[in-house]
Amino acid sequence: MICIDELGPLAVKTYPGEEWKLGSHRATFEPDYGRRGAVWVHGAFEPATGTATVVLSDRRDSTSHILLLEQIVQVFPADRWLLIEDNLSIHPSRLSQLALLAWPEVQVQFIPKYACWLNLIEPWWKQLRSLALKGHRFETALELRQALLAALDYWNAHKHPYHWKKRPQEQPSLAFGGFVSTLSPKPSLI
Repeated sequence: MICIDELGPLAVKTYPGEEWKLGSHRATFEPDYGRRGAVWVHGAFEPATGTATVVLSDRRDSTSHILLLEQIVQVFPADRWLLIEDNLSIHPSRLSQLALLAWPEVQVQFIPKYACWLNLIEPWWKQLRSLALKGHRFETALELRQALLAALDYWNAHKHPYHWKKRPQEQPSLAFGGFVSTLSPKPSLI
């Protein structure tokens, strides 16, 4: 099972560090509104092993998605692949479906709309942002790309399987078209 998603656009700008202090020793930086470029990250993550791969692109389009599919087949050797992805328009596009005909051993499973927590690449994006962006200032898109690839290399060198921490009773369930908690109600003090 391999989870696929897109992250971005990531602007070429300053990303503040994680620590914020009050007083004279507080972290300061000038506001930076970017406008020096942007990068889209198309990623694939295998929760069972923790292995990840990315394709960096200037836009979010079917061509970049197909490049990611080609990279998945090379990076994750297997007899069959199950890809988990959302319903973004580039995933079920004609170009993507045509490319998938070249790999009959690839099966795609689309997650339901408004259920992004089912795609296990979402928590991994937080790790990638922390490794690549936090506390850095980027002047060019090339610097941003290099930082993202260095963070990916670091992650893959120190990878570990992803364990989902949510218990079944903490997950929301659908009822009457909305979300309802499945947690047992607290006893009333009457």
